[in-house]
Amino acid sequence: MRIRPVGAHALLLDCTAPADIPEAALVEAWRAELWRRRERGDLIAVEIVPAARTVLLDGLPDPTTTAEQLTRWASAVAAATTRPDQAEANAEAGDAVEVPVVFDGPDLPVVAEHWGVDVSTVRNRLTSTRFRVAFCGFAPGFPYLTGLPAELALPRLATPRPRVPAGSVALAGPYAGIYPGASPGGWQLVGRTDLVLFDVAADPPARLGPGTTVRMVAA
Repeated sequence: MRIRPVGAHALLLDCTAPADIPEAALVEAWRAELWRRRERGDLIAVEIVPAARTVLLDGLPDPTTTAEQLTRWASAVAAATTRPDQAEANAEAGDAVEVPVVFDGPDLPVVAEHWGVDVSTVRNRLTSTRFRVAFCGFAPGFPYLTGLPAELALPRLATPRPRVPAGSVALAGPYAGIYPGASPGGWQLVGRTDLVLFDVAADPPARLGPGTTVRMVAA
């Protein structure tokens, strides 16, 4: 792990992990630990923002002191990634957001071919997977969902679509995702949902924030 200063009041954690620890698992362990520390009052930070391989802490009154704290917490965070049973128990303990999905996406047959299964098996795999929002990006409220086995990772489209409808459920690389609004996109489209994912008038605006457990339900 490397800690880098960003401006006057922020730090960036580069969650480089050993070969036997997935970087996504280390990022999630840091996110959970930092949120817990902030709730307890051990950490003062306005924003804690996870990404694919990093975690940004912004709004720090004393970045130097916070960097020292992070160094002390590192061993406990790394140890948490080696306890998959406990991580699974924590995920099961949380309330899952159910996302109703109509599985009629144009790329569903392509995904089935990549996985070497039929379309119904693709649907069953997605509805039986307990996903977790690793981070949000690309567009406001777009959740990157982890939970699928690494061997099911999928390529993006060679040529992105100029317009993907809002609510499209898609797969790319190791992630599943849901488009909160209409936009260009190169992910494999497997279905659609009517769930509103981003509302500027809501608190918080993003329906599926980092750490949220998600289950897809066939509609």
